[in-house]
Amino acid sequence: MTVHGTRKPNDSRWIRFRIVVVGTILALCFGVIVGRAVELQVLRSRELFGKAADQYNKTFDKRPRRGTIYDQNYRELAISIDTASICAYPKQISSPRETALALAQALHLEQGPIFQKLSSGKGFVWVKRHATPKEESAVRELNLDGVDFRTESRRVYPLRTLAAQVIGFCGIDERGLEGLEYYYNSSLSGLESRWTDMKDALDRWFTAGPVPPESKDGLNLILTIDRNIQYVAEQALSETVEQFSAKSGIALIMVPSTGAVVAMAHVPQFNPNTFGRYDPWFWRNRAITDSFEPGSTFKMFLAAAALDSDFCTPDSEFYCEKGLYRVGNNVIHDVYAHGALSLKDILKYSSNIGAAKIGEKIGSRFFYDKLKAFGFGEKTGIDCPGECPGALHPVQGWSEMDALATCFGQGVSVSALQLTSAVAAIANDGVLMKPYLVQGMTDRQGRLVKTFQPTRLRRVISSDVAHSLTRMLERVVAKGGTGVRAALTGYRVAGKTATAQKVDPDGKGYARDKYIAAFVGFVPAGDPKMVVLVVVDEPKKHIYGGVVAAPVFRRIVREAIQYLKIPPELVTPDEAEPPFRASWEAARMG
Repeated sequence: MTVHGTRKPNDSRWIRFRIVVVGTILALCFGVIVGRAVELQVLRSRELFGKAADQYNKTFDKRPRRGTIYDQNYRELAISIDTASICAYPKQISSPRETALALAQALHLEQGPIFQKLSSGKGFVWVKRHATPKEESAVRELNLDGVDFRTESRRVYPLRTLAAQVIGFCGIDERGLEGLEYYYNSSLSGLESRWTDMKDALDRWFTAGPVPPESKDGLNLILTIDRNIQYVAEQALSETVEQFSAKSGIALIMVPSTGAVVAMAHVPQFNPNTFGRYDPWFWRNRAITDSFEPGSTFKMFLAAAALDSDFCTPDSEFYCEKGLYRVGNNVIHDVYAHGALSLKDILKYSSNIGAAKIGEKIGSRFFYDKLKAFGFGEKTGIDCPGECPGALHPVQGWSEMDALATCFGQGVSVSALQLTSAVAAIANDGVLMKPYLVQGMTDRQGRLVKTFQPTRLRRVISSDVAHSLTRMLERVVAKGGTGVRAALTGYRVAGKTATAQKVDPDGKGYARDKYIAAFVGFVPAGDPKMVVLVVVDEPKKHIYGGVVAAPVFRRIVREAIQYLKIPPELVTPDEAEPPFRASWEAARMG
């Protein structure tokens, strides 16, 4: 009988130990595999998908051509042209330092920034965008590996400084940054087209998804600006600012019957082709963004309110206190001492005391409501960015002195556009129009796709009041008036001067030696074709609006009338004024 040996307990334990070790190792390996899968499929999925997509996906953009900006006679003010930009592919450049040195010498740039770009390891970098033809030619002659050229569109302003603050400018990517370029950017820029191509395993490219829409070129803007009149205004204003060593100047020309802005001139000027060389203050369209105290130009609106009330006619007399009028602790002065003056003479000689007496008679509430009707204290709604509303404080907060000071244009602020628009209402038979700068849009083929029509806002004063006030304003420009230097042979001119003391920047009353000289008027007074405002900021030597600003008005109007072929009038400014005919009920209902 054979007896077989039995398995020892130690052998059984060893087998179990090996099973546990092998199982643990397998579990660890499986865990590593699962963890790696989670990392790749979950945690890094976007990163890896992007890397893979770069190998078989390519996105293309087709940028449309930006629309052209024309003046009212279809003459170019802003255009887009093709220009070369210099780029590089760093991974294809074997010697970044030598290539950077060659590019820096050809482009007259610093070597350091170029070297950093070329040694960055990126797939693509810009070296210089919108290079000049001379720079492009110099780089092409170098024939450098990894350096290439791309055609881009560049915004150009062929007339350089002309109407620069109105038109504005674009950045390097042709996006509007200021002025009309910014305000109408969506219309000018058009519709961009973008699509994606994919590559299959055989290295063949095909378009993925639906057929992309065609890019749509931007629309062209047709402005109300006339570049010839704009040039005349800029030249006359520039010479005056230089002559009187002034800080700046604004000239604005508007058609009263439509509200169309024909010229909006600024001094100092800037060149939008190189806008980066100028301080941002130069870019601003100060005719609509900045406000100032209107001074004596406000007396014409006081006169309008007085004529529109039940209390005054052009011949109503007011005692002007011999040039000194005390109101509480304050004193109102006139440049020349006057006794009794009629309303029309108060306007002619620009008496502050007379204006205050008129204000006392018609009342603050009535005057305030009339100022609001003329559009003061609120934006005009012009199609340009950055418009300010000015400042016309609620009448409830007026003190006695505030009410009187407002009568001669202190304690209130207006923009040049507001003031011009309000005077245009007087010239337009008492009807206020909305000012505008763009009259239409055309497509690339020149077909008109959109027009902007004149917009009537409201009747401010009756037709009788407007006509009577016009005759009173003509006397301001006639012999003995403050605006005699604005007179023009053969034409009736209606207008008003202003010499406004500027507010002290420290908020302590008015600055002693800083003034704004202004003149605003319209011509021909019998059938107004244009309203012209001239504002000269901080002139030296002479400060009065009748001396500084009125001659600018005269020069602009004289040349504009010749250009527009407006025939002379048969009536002279010295003719007797017609009797005043008041239609109070019509004024209220209009």
